[in-house]
Amino acid sequence: MSKIYVIHENSAWVEPLQAAFRELDLPYEEWFLDEGNLDLSVPPPEGVFYNRMSASSHTRDHRYAPEYTAAVLSWLEAHGRRVVNNSRALQLEVSKVAQYVALQNYGVKTPRTIAAVGKQNIIEAARQMTGSFITKHNRAGKGLGVQLFHNIDALQDYVNGEQFDPSVDGITLIQQYIRAPQPYITRVEFVGGEFLYAVRVDTSLGFELCPADVCQIGDVFCPVGETAAAAQAAPAAPSPRFHIIEGFDNPVIQRYQRFIAENGIEIAGIEFIVDEAGEIYTYDVNTNTNYNSDAEAVAGVYGMRAIARYLGEQLHELNARQANIPQSAAIA
Repeated sequence: MSKIYVIHENSAWVEPLQAAFRELDLPYEEWFLDEGNLDLSVPPPEGVFYNRMSASSHTRDHRYAPEYTAAVLSWLEAHGRRVVNNSRALQLEVSKVAQYVALQNYGVKTPRTIAAVGKQNIIEAARQMTGSFITKHNRAGKGLGVQLFHNIDALQDYVNGEQFDPSVDGITLIQQYIRAPQPYITRVEFVGGEFLYAVRVDTSLGFELCPADVCQIGDVFCPVGETAAAAQAAPAAPSPRFHIIEGFDNPVIQRYQRFIAENGIEIAGIEFIVDEAGEIYTYDVNTNTNYNSDAEAVAGVYGMRAIARYLGEQLHELNARQANIPQSAAIA
């Protein structure tokens, strides 16, 4: 019998999805792709394959999980299997350069960004920026490599010092610092290509890029520019850090929908910040999106349940198509 296959490398992130599958009585299997063998002479099983590979896999000692997943997805797609968040989605997941270039084709504004390889080129790229700037990794997740700089001297000290953190793919991004009038960003969630909800994330105490309950890291950081020292000195937030916005509506949603529809993305969380002039800047696309359970409980909407329902619908459609295949064609 066909089933849902979940491709990933982080079991903790899949636990809420497992619970949703059990609630809906959906058959599923996990493919943990940190390493393994792929026999190209053997066809894959029938089913719906949901790609949840993460750009931050190397931080969990799964350095080549994205590359292995890319090979598996190519194999699945060559055999015509139903893949949710396909090879193109994976390409965008592991490269912010690819994200920004693609987003701009749909009228989505991104911060000015220069990609640099090599320490001296990082410094030279920063000289082209006006005002403050941040560094970040091209293959990121978890705020990797995010640092705020107000001058070139500070960047030189960092790049040439022991604290420098190179990107796993060798590409460091130098990015325009977007100053927000209020300390928050917005994350827009999509399931099956449809808008699910928008969540406001309070960044006054530092910003954990992953909203899932299990995402906890030691360093405090913020992709929009707060320093760790400022974040630690900030007073406690008077309200929950994650808050689902009721009735959120903005033209950027339609642009995001066109972007994901034409780039193999069906499930995603897209993050943006609004500057002092009210301009929206989109800075991250997460195709292995996670959700904050506290915020969802207050709003009464649940992302993992929505994903499970969507995957169940895809599986039902697949089984219906297979049931209508004439026997002669099925065995040809």
